[in-house]
Amino acid sequence: MQIKFIKFITLSIIFFIIVVFFISLNRTTVYDTKNLVGQKITNVKLDHFTLKKFVTEESFKKKEYTLINFWASWCAPCRVEHPLLIKLSEEKNLKLVGVNFKDKKSNALKFLKELGNPYEILAKDVSGKHSVNFGIYGIPESILVNKNLIIIKKFIGPISEEDLKYIKTIVK
Repeated sequence: MQIKFIKFITLSIIFFIIVVFFISLNRTTVYDTKNLVGQKITNVKLDHFTLKKFVTEESFKKKEYTLINFWASWCAPCRVEHPLLIKLSEEKNLKLVGVNFKDKKSNALKFLKELGNPYEILAKDVSGKHSVNFGIYGIPESILVNKNLIIIKKFIGPISEEDLKYIKTIVK
């Protein structure tokens, strides 16, 4: 009787492991933010970079479009995309909001002094916790929103020349 019970337990454990394995094969483990497009940004409360105030969604409504760029001085791809952000800062219907991500203030200021400051508004996320609310899981990343705070497109990685052309066609 005891041998039958041990066989039953062993087979049950093997069956359970196989079921869990097959269920996990059908799950996607890739973090995907495509579902953010078309969603509205809400409950924005970022620390301003230099002032003792908050950057809220009201800050994004003053122009037709806003590009929210998450960056850091220690991020090599952020350096690569920076000249393109400088070009985008010349667009009349576009506001650039920079969110400095897990960075030292002195390093960020040195970065902007050296490469130029394309941002109309500069916020900071020292801990990285607020960026998660935007679906950010690495930098650089950027989010293009309209004045109604609807996400038009999310750019994962550095802005490219192709992205620059796309953004310019949207904001014209």
